[in-house]
Amino acid sequence: MRFSLRSAHEGRKNALSLALEERRARGQLVTDLTVSNPTTAGIPYDAAAIQGALSVPESLVYEPAAFGLASARQAVADHLGMDGSRVLLTASTSEAYAFLFKALCDPGDEVLVPAPSYPLFDQLASIESVRLVPYRIAYDGAWHLDAASIVPTARTRAILVVSPNNPTGSSLTRPELARLRATGLPVVADEVFAPYAFRAGQDRVECAAREAGSSLVFSLGGLSKLAGLPQMKLGWIVVGGPEELTREALERLEWIADAFPPWAPRSSTRSPASSRRASPRARPSVVGSRATSTCFDERSRALRRPCWTWREAGTPSSACLRRATRRRGRSSCSRTATTFTRATSSTWRASPSWS
Repeated sequence: MRFSLRSAHEGRKNALSLALEERRARGQLVTDLTVSNPTTAGIPYDAAAIQGALSVPESLVYEPAAFGLASARQAVADHLGMDGSRVLLTASTSEAYAFLFKALCDPGDEVLVPAPSYPLFDQLASIESVRLVPYRIAYDGAWHLDAASIVPTARTRAILVVSPNNPTGSSLTRPELARLRATGLPVVADEVFAPYAFRAGQDRVECAAREAGSSLVFSLGGLSKLAGLPQMKLGWIVVGGPEELTREALERLEWIADAFPPWAPRSSTRSPASSRRASPRARPSVVGSRATSTCFDERSRALRRPCWTWREAGTPSSACLRRATRRRGRSSCSRTATTFTRATSSTWRASPSWS
């Protein structure tokens, strides 16, 4: 019996995990500053409103669609200021990566990824038989993309960027996006933490697909982070770029998505509103599964309340967390309280937020 090489992984625990186990075994107090699950953090949710949104009669009707329900896709598009025909829904951002790796890469091809960044990329790429090649996120008083470290080869098929990045918290700027586009490679922008950027800036890119220009750009997002409900595994890919490139990308993605039928109960949208009418801080007000309609309405606060209450209740902000934990060798990553630990002088071990 022989298993595939791509399913092999190292089962050893890292030094931090071993130290935690040892401390807990001795009964010593452990304050885990990496815990970032909002549903277990004492945040008051409007449970009745959330459950009501999930219990509409229409959810009993299955309506398969490779890209997800049109109403849900349009809700995402309105929120981002894009065309609904350029949006496809996925079960999660992890599935979105899997779809894009399948569409863009053959086995053994390369994808450029930021370093330091999210450790899950290694696993996702390995499963798809894709090789990751790092480029640097440098620090000289502020984190920024090191353009000189981006060196595509004949086998490079895409550039991945995370904005805000995990664990640095740095956001993609327009000059940086221009440098990525200048390579001629498709850009995959993970923007699941976009609502939680450290600071607003005129050059910060909020939706890379919206600023694709003549390049092919994919923006990834997800409901779990946006709404503060990690159990809501709805992700999306927004495709930006020239019409011809976009059409071919969508055709290929539809063929791939059709092989993974969505769990798609039909759900109604309540009080739908476009992003033009919605508050800049609006949150989804109707939640569902992969292909369930979501509604972005400033009048409905069913899912906005957790985010607002979190801040109003006095939970430490990222800056406060960073100050409070710097002495312990940690620094916060984003307003979701994602942290990273320098286990050794040369290795950053990331502790990702809920996904």
